Amino acid sequence: MPVIKVNLKKRSYNIMVGAGILSSLGKYLQKLGIGNSAYIITNNPVNNKYGVKLNQALKKYGFTTRFKIVPDSEKSKALEIAAAVIKDLASYDRNRRIFIIAFGGGVIGDLASFIASIYKRGIPCVQIPTTLLAQVDSAIGGKTAVDLAQGKNLVGTFYQPRLVLSDVSILKTLPLRQLKTGLAEVIKYGIIQDPYLFSYLEKKYKDLLNLKTASLEFIVSRCSAIKAGIVGRDEKEEKGIRTILNFGHTIGHAVEAAGGYNKYNHGEAIALGMLAATGISNRLGLLKNKDALRIANLIKKIGLPTKIQGVAYQKIISAHYRDKKFIGIKNRFVLIKGIAKTKIVENIPLEIIKEALRKT
Repeated sequence: MPVIKVNLKKRSYNIMVGAGILSSLGKYLQKLGIGNSAYIITNNPVNNKYGVKLNQALKKYGFTTRFKIVPDSEKSKALEIAAAVIKDLASYDRNRRIFIIAFGGGVIGDLASFIASIYKRGIPCVQIPTTLLAQVDSAIGGKTAVDLAQGKNLVGTFYQPRLVLSDVSILKTLPLRQLKTGLAEVIKYGIIQDPYLFSYLEKKYKDLLNLKTASLEFIVSRCSAIKAGIVGRDEKEEKGIRTILNFGHTIGHAVEAAGGYNKYNHGEAIALGMLAATGISNRLGLLKNKDALRIANLIKKIGLPTKIQGVAYQKIISAHYRDKKFIGIKNRFVLIKGIAKTKIVENIPLEIIKEALRKT
């Protein structure tokens, strides 16, 4: 079973990847010594499929448990939901050594880790991501957040988990669309950091779409190792190293917002954002045509969208101005000079962005 370490001195932790490892969770938590009462934040779909199994894994090692169900949507990432959960957590936390388990996808992970970071000024949090997107990306690195009406992820903290446990067998119940949305982030890792991973995806994409265990284990552990390395060198995105993880996200987030967060899911929007960033890179003379074609072909093979439809370009342009990577009035994009060759570029002419969007 691959074990990847996120090296952050006293805040270091392991990412465990494997098939069927959820049943061994109690053993791993016992070794950590973070408490004896698990407060599990999850949603109904995950709880209905895996709640009993998680509960048994914890009870077997003497942990007491409480499951808190929140809505299965982005609406759970709200201050009102966080406040309600904290009140319930406080009522449960009497004479207990308590810790939080985030049991779900990215929304659950963001909410649960945010609550863990502010309750009693910080209690331990364990991430058990149940989507591919969360396993390869959002559960790792310590970014927590809830949304405001004015925008996504505007209230948040950096707060590292004590353990990330990625059981790839859970991915076998994912709907195909959710699997593909996770694969968009996997493609991103290949583009920004790992030529071998990118080539692997080109050759093995059918195995991944057919949920072959060995292929799932490989991509989850490979992406986890890449992100662990980046986070270990630039935990709070202060050195510019972690910024490369945002490849495709400037336009991707704008596509999500312009579509009202229901036209495209996150991975689909990021796929379109990567194509736009690839187009900008090509138009600036950074990227060769052959590499741009490889990226477009892989996105198409996976079955992710390659053309923006049903969303007005002007809305996307307007939304992209709210990107957090802007410095004052200057835009800031993660671009590429080739596979695994990134470049941060500021002040890109608006006409080049518009042209890339029209071609996407």
